[in-house]
Amino acid sequence: MLKYEITPILLNNLKKIAVEIEGLNRQTFSEVILLEMEAEANAQSAYSSTSIEGNPLPLTDVKKILKNKPNQIRNTEREVLNYNESLLWLKKQLDIKKFDFNIQLVLGIHQRVTNGLLSKTQIGKFRGEPVFVNDPKLRKTIYWPPDHQDVPRMMKELIDFVSKNRNKIDPIILAGLFHKQFVIIHPFIDGNGRTVRLVTKSVLADLGIDTFNLFSFENYYNRNVSTYFQKVGVRGNYYDIYKNLNFTDWLEYFSAGILDELLRVRKLLEESKQPSTPENEISSEQEKILSFIKKHNFIKDKDYAKLTRRAKATRALDFKKLIRLGLIKKMGQGPATYYVLTKS
Repeated sequence: MLKYEITPILLNNLKKIAVEIEGLNRQTFSEVILLEMEAEANAQSAYSSTSIEGNPLPLTDVKKILKNKPNQIRNTEREVLNYNESLLWLKKQLDIKKFDFNIQLVLGIHQRVTNGLLSKTQIGKFRGEPVFVNDPKLRKTIYWPPDHQDVPRMMKELIDFVSKNRNKIDPIILAGLFHKQFVIIHPFIDGNGRTVRLVTKSVLADLGIDTFNLFSFENYYNRNVSTYFQKVGVRGNYYDIYKNLNFTDWLEYFSAGILDELLRVRKLLEESKQPSTPENEISSEQEKILSFIKKHNFIKDKDYAKLTRRAKATRALDFKKLIRLGLIKKMGQGPATYYVLTKS
């Protein structure tokens, strides 16, 4: 059993999170605003999660890479693309209700995150050798994770723990316990951090707290990486310390990060309600285009014709406006023309 206490700090964070989520769920926002925020959150997540692990690319470069998807890429760029593609894949699984929280999900995410970065014998597979966690400042080993022979069993126990307690333990606490215990187990040769942050996002979403669309909890960690590593990590030999491990301090920090991002998102959404100009205002008809694409991945003019009574020339102007605003892009030609979101 993973040990923790419900402290006043943790309880206060959980109450505030519940209030913020309820407040956001009661409001309605323009589809264009939500799409813009989702694209920004995805870029921020890819940037922050890889930056935590030492990727030197600035956020501006990350956005360019995600937009252009170059063919000739270095490992630093591959890390960013892999993370973003994994994030979009996870969101799609949740949207189409094909999300199963199990060992295969964890291994699949690791395979996507490390594709082209590790050998084929290491991607999507638990480590088959010992690993050590070093402190670069001290230049010495500070943590010895469990033996690799114990990793499959420990990961199964962790997955089972989350599954059995999904309706018994607060979802924030449950996701936080999973996150830290995963780091403690250190199941992979490399890519543990990126994998656990993606899986944690999916755990939160599956438990009803969808962090994909609007915010990046990785951003909170990246603002002070040393604090994140201090809170999520442990020191010593696992077999000497595991009986005395306590997750309370980490859970206070973890929940504070969720709350911090929710407050930031609320502020951005409130600012988005400021009066807009006619040139940038999206009509209810044009929002139907965006909603359709989000659900079906693309839209053709004949699809839009079924959603509206607008004439063909007016429908063409609607598509052109969304293209001008950078929300969609045109694919194909002639009768084969279709439109997708620019972030796809």
